[in-house]
Amino acid sequence: MANDPERFDTMLLAMAQQHEGGVKDLLSTIVSFLARKTDFFIGGKEGEWEQVVKDTFYVHAKKAKEEADKIKKEKEEADRRLKEIRQKKEQERMAQDFEPASVTEITDQEAAKIQEDIDQEKKNKTEIGSGDGGTSAEPDAAAEPEEEDDPKEKGKLKPNAGNGCDLEHYRWTQTLEEIELRVPLRQVLRPRDLTVIINKKHLKVGIKGQPLIIDGELDADVKIEESTWVLQDGRNLLVNLEKVNKMNWWGRLVTTDPEISTRKINPEPSKLSDLDGETRGLVEKMMYDQRQKEMGLPTSDEQKKQDVLKKFMEQHPEMDFSKCKFN
Repeated sequence: MANDPERFDTMLLAMAQQHEGGVKDLLSTIVSFLARKTDFFIGGKEGEWEQVVKDTFYVHAKKAKEEADKIKKEKEEADRRLKEIRQKKEQERMAQDFEPASVTEITDQEAAKIQEDIDQEKKNKTEIGSGDGGTSAEPDAAAEPEEEDDPKEKGKLKPNAGNGCDLEHYRWTQTLEEIELRVPLRQVLRPRDLTVIINKKHLKVGIKGQPLIIDGELDADVKIEESTWVLQDGRNLLVNLEKVNKMNWWGRLVTTDPEISTRKINPEPSKLSDLDGETRGLVEKMMYDQRQKEMGLPTSDEQKKQDVLKKFMEQHPEMDFSKCKFN
């Protein structure tokens, strides 16, 4: 316990909070104390104090770098595992997309009957959606409670099953790691017939010779080198965008799109269950911190810091914290 450096953390943290100039001011205070109250600078041989400072800083600098490298390695390993899981799921989806469809020949009479049923169904939907006493065609949307308590949520759409949005010309979904965009082309095309330009902050998607389907500023930055696109069966364009910030949910694909409520995002538990304990803990922590930020509440790290300060203040009621700034 006597050699445990962390036993002074609460006291030093409280001191650091009172130095608006940051680490530089804090170090100046500590060095001033050594100069005024000890013989640190004059009690030894010439240049001895300089060697002590150098050795001490190098020891802790080495520890800090080793810890940073360890965290970076763990994060890279977690990213690798998540990427493998995404690739596996994408291969499964592509296998389903390429599954050959069965073709059944029908007679002219059967075709006419099918068309008659379709026309009747359209007529019924029109009648249901109109009139004073008609039933709403979208009962689920009507049953969805409005976010009346928070004006920021007014007008925002409920996310689709993939935590994204279904729009007229395309559909996008997301995880904390990436965005998946699907654009149905309604005709058989070749890759060279398409225009797909992915920039860090901008996306263009369309068919050459026609107005662009998407041309707008992305909701957040993406990694260009990790983002890809592929044409599936000549009729569907799939675009994968790798997020730069992997701790935030997107509210929209491009800034011209309607915004979704990120508060209502609820990732499927089955996806988290695919991860190992360490990776799952990291993802759940990021999800928790994101929800806290959305509600203007402290993140898990900020809460931990506040708890340490609160405990220190309770242990030292004689100290005046009224002029301290706690960020």
